[in-house]
Amino acid sequence: MIFATVVKHGSFTGAAKELEITKSAVSQQIKSLEEELGIRVLNRTTRGISTTALGEKLLTRCQILRDQVDLVLKDIATAEENPKGKFSITLPHSLEENVVMPAIEQLCTEFPGLKPELIVTDGSLDLMENNLDVAVHAGELPDSSYRALPVGTITEIFCATPLYLNRTMMPKRLTDLEQLKWIATSWQKAKMPVYGIDSKEKTMVQLNQFSKANTFPTVLSMALRHLGMVILPDYVAKPLINSGELVHIMDKYIVKLWPLHTVHAYKGEKPIHLSRFHQLICNNFNDLLK
Repeated sequence: MIFATVVKHGSFTGAAKELEITKSAVSQQIKSLEEELGIRVLNRTTRGISTTALGEKLLTRCQILRDQVDLVLKDIATAEENPKGKFSITLPHSLEENVVMPAIEQLCTEFPGLKPELIVTDGSLDLMENNLDVAVHAGELPDSSYRALPVGTITEIFCATPLYLNRTMMPKRLTDLEQLKWIATSWQKAKMPVYGIDSKEKTMVQLNQFSKANTFPTVLSMALRHLGMVILPDYVAKPLINSGELVHIMDKYIVKLWPLHTVHAYKGEKPIHLSRFHQLICNNFNDLLK
């Protein structure tokens, strides 16, 4: 690149001025280039500097290289305003439809150069091992050097359809829950602690496990077909409770509280699109709880 600048100005002095280095530094770099290539690239005379035949060939390549470098630097300089390329995310199934997908839609509108890649799983994936930019993580955070940005708190609650409750019973006491068929996720246990909202008192409840599925959407689908009671995250249940499709039963009790975060591996300042993604996730999540 220094060689191309020397040719552009026809002198070491002019190149040194543009590059803001000393003339001797320019001369030393050209000398090192010629020694490494084993050829002369410049003819030096009292009248000035000119390229050799091989130097002219090298110059053409250098100009292409400089254009490519300028383009890379320009892309880096504008990356904050116009991020481009792959944006890989992992998220739980229950957050896909109403939290993450609207965020992705808005993000791609604002930053059309982004190419989102999503891995939907209720398991926890390591960012580095799976080449991920961000994880939407529900639950306690594992020990790591990653950065976690809080989104909110998930509360698990008891729900069922009005039809199912009409067919069976509306529970009034915690012991009544044992009379209902329970559709569980694979990680929920039949005997679990239940907490009073006001008293915070913990009570162990044995539930009647009727069916089991490995994702919240599957459990919810079964519940909406009036097959049994479910324990759902409040952000999943709330819109359906508001629409009348589900009933919040035993509303003086909760099952568990889960923290929700977006997790990333950036040590310094976050890319603008990651910050915006986190903001959108927070907005969508909190909107569901209204």
